[in-house]
Amino acid sequence: MPIHDSPLAGRPCWIDLFSTDHDASRAFYAGLFNWNALETGPEFGNYVNFLRDDVMISGMMRNDGSSGTPDAWTVYLRTADAEATVKAADANGGQVIVAPMAVGDLGTMGVITDVGGAAIGLWQPNEFGGFGTSAVHGSPAWFELLTRDYDKAVEFYKTVFGWDAHVMSDEPGFRYTTLGQDQDAVAGIMAGEEALPPEVPAHWAIYFSVDDTDAAVARAEELGGRVLRAPEDTPYGRLAQLADTTGAAFAVMGARPGS
Repeated sequence: MPIHDSPLAGRPCWIDLFSTDHDASRAFYAGLFNWNALETGPEFGNYVNFLRDDVMISGMMRNDGSSGTPDAWTVYLRTADAEATVKAADANGGQVIVAPMAVGDLGTMGVITDVGGAAIGLWQPNEFGGFGTSAVHGSPAWFELLTRDYDKAVEFYKTVFGWDAHVMSDEPGFRYTTLGQDQDAVAGIMAGEEALPPEVPAHWAIYFSVDDTDAAVARAEELGGRVLRAPEDTPYGRLAQLADTTGAAFAVMGARPGS
């Protein structure tokens, strides 16, 4: 089921990039994913929308350094009531980073940290529902929380965002819960004690669909990006982790060779 068509509460509906260099980021993602950039103007803080084939894919806001936060991608989860979601987050161990605020007539956004310290955005749609495509080259295809507080995190997203959570694996070394089940799953929570280096905090990771993982990795390097994890075959496709020209991390996923 395409993510944008999913009826699941709390599903990912938007992503945006916090970037210190908009020109470099535009060039990188245009070259890698064939995205076009559209400025919104000063009334929206010169926010940039990225489109592919005239379909909204993601956004970008300027990182002026004042927050002390490095460049990174943010995932936004859909909510029917942003104020209620923030209150629930605060009552269940989360913290508010950006209080709910209206974005014109488009909707209401906010940013919180969950019980494990990972930042997560929320979006209450009005005229704008979120990204409009999935499973084509350069579109967001999967979203994954890596956390050291797995059990608490699962309960947090169930309570705060109304997740329909399903345990996919509870084996030592691989504990994983999904939003939705089997083919209808659209996001996951992974116990990250082994996957996360000590210096890396809990965070949400974004996987972009690509036609050819190895070709995408090679192209990213040509454009000035870095390989954080080389391509590898998994039961879920051929995956690789990259960083763009300003250091924002993301992953790509394509079909395994011969599949």
